[in-house]
Amino acid sequence: MSENKLNVVVPKDYNGTPIEVVLREGTAPEQLEIKEPERVMIDGTIDAPYRWLEKRIDLINQKSSNIIVNRDKMGMILTINETNYYQDAITGVLQPSKEMVEFGINTDKKWEPIKLSQFLKMHRAFFTDKSQNMILVSTLKNFKAKVNQDIERSKEENGSKVDNYSQVVDSNLPKSFKLNIPLFKGFACEEIEVEIYADVDGRDVSLSLVSAGANEAIEEYKNKVIDEQLEQIKQIAPDIVIIEV
Repeated sequence: MSENKLNVVVPKDYNGTPIEVVLREGTAPEQLEIKEPERVMIDGTIDAPYRWLEKRIDLINQKSSNIIVNRDKMGMILTINETNYYQDAITGVLQPSKEMVEFGINTDKKWEPIKLSQFLKMHRAFFTDKSQNMILVSTLKNFKAKVNQDIERSKEENGSKVDNYSQVVDSNLPKSFKLNIPLFKGFACEEIEVEIYADVDGRDVSLSLVSAGANEAIEEYKNKVIDEQLEQIKQIAPDIVIIEV
């Protein structure tokens, strides 16, 4: 039979009072695994860098931080601890609104007439003139059939498909319509004028939505919004270097 031995070191000034000794048995808990620091990586709207700095400006070294601005990509990146491998990065981008993306305005998105008719009918709320929406929906329903019918008649009469097609588009589709939608995510609605561009390839008809006014407003807003964000950042973090690329 083995005996457990316990050594107790008594202080020099021990006065004889009882000493309580606690003996714990069992295995010691395993040491937690050491993990590397986690980087903060945030992708947000254009005001994300400012919002982050607004609440944490007292926790960072401004001299070791920077902001890179790219107006072509409509965004900026705030980097904290720029020489640290685990540097934090907060990205803010001026994002097109969900509505602009869904309509496909000023993009390569192509619509079949019947699909565009159905889409516009379900998004009537964005039209400044609801009656114009109804007329456009009705016109688009029969647009492809009307084009093909007139092309066939044109072939029989003089073979001039191009001239006849131009007449169909001019007489059948409205020159433009107006929408009230936000240009950017998180921004208020803007009234824009939208034109329908049609393309016919044989019997296939495709439509695209174009707005010169929206394009101009986006260019104007882009610089205005970015400048406003940078000015706010300068007010609370004057020592962070801002670099345009």
